[in-house]
Amino acid sequence: MANEKGVRGSVLFAGYRSLGLYSNHVPHVVRYHKKHKEFYLVTAVGKSFLTYNVNKLGQVAVSNALPEEITCLAADRMLVFASYGNLLKAFARNKEIIHTYKGHESDIHLVLPFGDHVISVDTNNTVIVWDILSAEEYLQLNFDKGNFDISAVMHPSTYINKILLGSQQGSLQLWNIKSNKLLFSFPGWQAGVTVLQQAPAVDVVAIGLANGKIVVHNIKFDETLMTFQQDWGPITAISFRTDGHPIMAAGSPIGHIGLWDLEEKKLMSQMREAHSTAIAGLTFVHGEPLLITNAADNAIRVWIFDGPGGQGRLLRFRLGHSAPPTFVRYHGQDGKHILSAGQDGAIHYFSTIHDRYSKSLGHGSINKAKAKKVGLRCSYLRLPPVVCFASETARQNDWDGIIACHQRKSYCTTWNFVRSTMGAHKLKPPNLKTKGTYATAVDITSCGNFVVIGLSAGNVDVYNIQSGIHRGSYGEDTAHDGPIRGVAVDGLNQMTVTAGDDKLIKFWKFKSKQLMHTVDIEVTPTCILLCRESGMLSVALEDFSIKVLDIETYKLVRRFPGHNGKINDMTYSPDGRWLLTASMDCTVKVWDFPSGCLIDCFLLDTPVVSLTMSPTGDYLATAHVDDLSLYLWSNKSLFSMVSLRPLPSNYEPVVVMLPGAAEEEEEEIVEVEEVSEDMMEYESPEQLGERLVTLSLLPESRWKNLLNLDVIKRRNKPKEPPKLPKSAPFFIPTLPGLVPRFVTEVEDESTQSKVVNLGVLERKSVFCVQLEESLKHENYDVPLKTIKEMGPSSIEMEIRSLAPDGGGSVELMQSFLKMIGRMLETKLDFELAQAYLALFLKIHLKFISSEPTLLEEFSTLSTSLDETWLHMQKLFNQSLCVLTYMKSALL
Repeated sequence: MANEKGVRGSVLFAGYRSLGLYSNHVPHVVRYHKKHKEFYLVTAVGKSFLTYNVNKLGQVAVSNALPEEITCLAADRMLVFASYGNLLKAFARNKEIIHTYKGHESDIHLVLPFGDHVISVDTNNTVIVWDILSAEEYLQLNFDKGNFDISAVMHPSTYINKILLGSQQGSLQLWNIKSNKLLFSFPGWQAGVTVLQQAPAVDVVAIGLANGKIVVHNIKFDETLMTFQQDWGPITAISFRTDGHPIMAAGSPIGHIGLWDLEEKKLMSQMREAHSTAIAGLTFVHGEPLLITNAADNAIRVWIFDGPGGQGRLLRFRLGHSAPPTFVRYHGQDGKHILSAGQDGAIHYFSTIHDRYSKSLGHGSINKAKAKKVGLRCSYLRLPPVVCFASETARQNDWDGIIACHQRKSYCTTWNFVRSTMGAHKLKPPNLKTKGTYATAVDITSCGNFVVIGLSAGNVDVYNIQSGIHRGSYGEDTAHDGPIRGVAVDGLNQMTVTAGDDKLIKFWKFKSKQLMHTVDIEVTPTCILLCRESGMLSVALEDFSIKVLDIETYKLVRRFPGHNGKINDMTYSPDGRWLLTASMDCTVKVWDFPSGCLIDCFLLDTPVVSLTMSPTGDYLATAHVDDLSLYLWSNKSLFSMVSLRPLPSNYEPVVVMLPGAAEEEEEEIVEVEEVSEDMMEYESPEQLGERLVTLSLLPESRWKNLLNLDVIKRRNKPKEPPKLPKSAPFFIPTLPGLVPRFVTEVEDESTQSKVVNLGVLERKSVFCVQLEESLKHENYDVPLKTIKEMGPSSIEMEIRSLAPDGGGSVELMQSFLKMIGRMLETKLDFELAQAYLALFLKIHLKFISSEPTLLEEFSTLSTSLDETWLHMQKLFNQSLCVLTYMKSALL
């Protein structure tokens, strides 16, 4: 059973998308779409690549994932080429793999589209020219790695069938790939070639060298036109403006960009700290004053050159964590904002709606004013990474609404979400006696006015977040004997809960700071989480188990066996029914509070360090070890039927791929598994229990107005006869009724003779015939089904025809009463039985009183009816009594 369920992966969650991952060390590619008349930007992110429109930097496509990390990107007007290992793949529509190029024996590190061909270079110095459509090898060139180690490749404009190769030894070679001939060799400039870039002028090429030198060379006459020197290390990227300004931009390994004036042959300006890591890609948009840059710091930036002096300003950007995030929480109640803190020391806000709403709150700073003057590189002024934080939206428009705890720092910082910056206060405990004390846990009240901070010395302090004033401490000296593992405040600011290293959970009055109760949990806690709506306090313990306490009664209400590794984080579902836990054993488990059972468990490649559930319940967000991205998982219970069954104790989950990380070949397997899943859909029976009164599913119009049909007919009686239309309508008129019938069908069925056929009047209806047969077999299911399909007028006509005056008989009337008795006996279609019986009595009451057989049948029916109705009336009265008491009593 465990293996069968394990194949299905997660029952509740399905991978949706990744957040906050925009770029890595692979240079980007810019494409132009002729039909859309728009430029598109392609960046690699691990095993897949993303496509953005340059106008708004909006993500328009995500490619299918490759089995390994992408090492090189290139693109022509139709396809995107991505390499991993020794394979090269061609993608169509920015998503689907349509060609695979196999032939290299080592890893590919350079790719160049070349008309109907694509050129790839591997680390063994093998150059292969491929035919794009047939995926066949057109030409292969092998070079001696000791003499000519290829480090760059380009196609000079207007040079048909020719490519220029650069080497780490510094020399260059011009080859004709059609004739397979070396046309010319350039001796080089005594430094390795890192970049080759075509200049706007024909025959002119910019060559970036490993010593920081840039050589603008005419390859037709083998003449150096100009030389520039950058002091920031090897040249990583080069690009030329093509909008009429003779400007060249060059990237560096430390994130600076140099802008060189080609007319005056001098440095025009510098763009310092454009990125915090080496510039990976640098591209001027053709014919526009826009420069696109990307780097390994997980950032894409678009710069515009529209000001005096030629200095570029930041126009648009997409920025994520440059180091893995360690703590994530949803901000607010709309489920659209996620706050995350990472090892890079920054706090970011990510929008689940669109990337353009995402923003960075910046890094914590020891001296905010001084850090602003010095610049981004003032690492000595930066605060260490944020360990945990708490946020509240109640008063965020008035003052700071986020409190953050930094690694091994005694004070906590406030942050402002609205202004996207670090706040005004650093909350440090007064009269701190113990040296080396640091903050370990924080919480903010639901009103947004107070914060509670726990310290490693056992102190728990309360501050006003608006003024930063200390408002008291819990306990005489310290709240606990040992570091504080967690603090929490209830939703009404009545109670504060603290957990310490002394294996105690303490409950305090929030305002008076008095100790109300202490619970010994016998094992040291690692973290706590309070659900303010339900009052359930979950405590993760060092023995990897979980205990749940009720803060109203201080009692242990649930005990979950937990995980096989340290529990990293916990979160609740919005309704408080589920507790989700993540552990170092790479599993995420979902515990159901009402049943006390494990209802879902799935395994991941890397451990989840933090997770948070959307307040609207639609997404689960996770952060992973050594992963820059946040991952969103959609809650399948919101859009499909999910069977929540308790999982056995020996349940062994299989690995679930992260969103966007599943290979294309594996998607089909997953779909087949989901289809073959033994999910038994619950079908409600016709009757839940034999003693329960069950109503029919018919609409009220079929039975509610049966007693008032004569009134309805008089009200709807036409005042004057219908008039014939002057011209026949273009559509065929229909007759009223439950089953629509055309007038022409009725005319075809009717005969043209005007002589009354008495045999038609003598023929009994289908319902009467079924009643006669049921009287013999005592099975009334068939006539009951027939009458349930009729409309009110048809029902009245059938009941009238049961009497001898209407063509029926006493036996038919007796059979009808037996059918009603059967309905009351089985307690099915209870309201129909009442309506049919009421109409029967209204029409045939005088005749029944003169027939002993019908009187006897009716007396039996009356006993059954009284018994059922008295039981229901007793239940109704009991419920009304309780409801009246609940409305009037003072509780």
